[in-house]
Amino acid sequence: MNLTPKEIVEYLDKYVISQKNAKKTIALALRTRYRRLQLDDELKNEIMPKNILMIGSTGVGKTEISRRLAKMMKVPFIKVEASKYTEVGFVGRDVESMVRDLVVNSIAIVKAEQEEENLSKIDNYVLNKIVEKLLPPLPESASESKKDDYRRLLEAMEKRVDSGEMDDRTIELELDKINIEFEDTNLPPEMVKVQESFSKVFATINKEDNKKEVSVKDAKVLLRKEASSKLLDMTSITTEALRRAENGGIIFLDEIDKIALSEKSQGRNDPSKEGVQRDLLPIVEGSSVSTKYGTINTDHILFIAAGAFHVSKPSDLIPELQGRFPLRVELESLTEETLYQILTQTQNSLLKQYTALLDVEGMRLTFDDEAVHSIAKLSHRANELTEDIGARRLHTVLEKILEDISFNADEYKGEEVIITSKLVHEKLDEVVEDDDLSRYIL
Repeated sequence: MNLTPKEIVEYLDKYVISQKNAKKTIALALRTRYRRLQLDDELKNEIMPKNILMIGSTGVGKTEISRRLAKMMKVPFIKVEASKYTEVGFVGRDVESMVRDLVVNSIAIVKAEQEEENLSKIDNYVLNKIVEKLLPPLPESASESKKDDYRRLLEAMEKRVDSGEMDDRTIELELDKINIEFEDTNLPPEMVKVQESFSKVFATINKEDNKKEVSVKDAKVLLRKEASSKLLDMTSITTEALRRAENGGIIFLDEIDKIALSEKSQGRNDPSKEGVQRDLLPIVEGSSVSTKYGTINTDHILFIAAGAFHVSKPSDLIPELQGRFPLRVELESLTEETLYQILTQTQNSLLKQYTALLDVEGMRLTFDDEAVHSIAKLSHRANELTEDIGARRLHTVLEKILEDISFNADEYKGEEVIITSKLVHEKLDEVVEDDDLSRYIL
């Protein structure tokens, strides 16, 4: 979490081209959260997060920025779509479930860290259990010479198991009964606890033999779960996870424009859409939400909302909700040059992905620079003539160009196939210029 705004922007630049204003705003918001945590408690509790509203067409990088933040940040982070929530009383997901999702994500992060810290203990537990099955222990009455021989055998067996030499051997495991975890975050915590209590009762009643014959390779996976549950302190994990979710959690609320009601909208009195906004309001403003792990306060959770706002405008959101997103940033539409940079400069660009995929078939796929410029130009043209879907157009265009080559990849084994500008135009010119064809194919 201790990254400077410049470092955050630098990281995002590897995956998202342009959109400097959006990156700068988000980087500052994240750094402000780090600064706040360094202050004394009295002042810390007074500083509220400055929630962000990102406005921009589809495919310009709103979701990609959030996806990359999720990978980069060591803080609880979830991305949800506002359109999947409904007002309380309607069938659908209740808005409080997003906070419960955040807590579940936070627990997963802290648990993974604890497992990493206790890796050697977990590895030893797994190794000892497997070796014990392959080489049963000697009775206490065994002579010293036999015990010495056994120790040598034990060391040799540990090395063989560790190296994977014994992976195909079958052993019998007696696994602990694992209680069913209910992670339906849309259910009230009280109901979840009742369901889990029932699962524990049934697990106790069901006394069937829990022995299973599995390979050593599978046993390593099964025993890791058992080791984690025995060696890790879930109480301290839960306490730390709730603290992190409260003070560093980020909720990316996508498609917020879908719950705004424009003046032209026929469903102006739609209680579900406006009701979702009113249900969102206390969570964004700060309230306490009950989860099965404990109560979490949402005062210091950072909300980043995003939407295209083609049909509606930010001003169509209810005034109270607008006021909770003081930072507004507008993302630019993608130009021909931007599309070219997305294809050539991003860390794992589409061109690299297609090259790697066809390399599996034993063929070398290369794109000459003129062809890449043509792909960017025709993608931009298709966006202008039909709906502007931003960088997502590149997926459709490349799939159309490479369709035949990919289908007949076995015929090009050991060969190099160069994608030229001529091939790009042959495949796309007619489709791009014909409005009807473009709407259905691209």
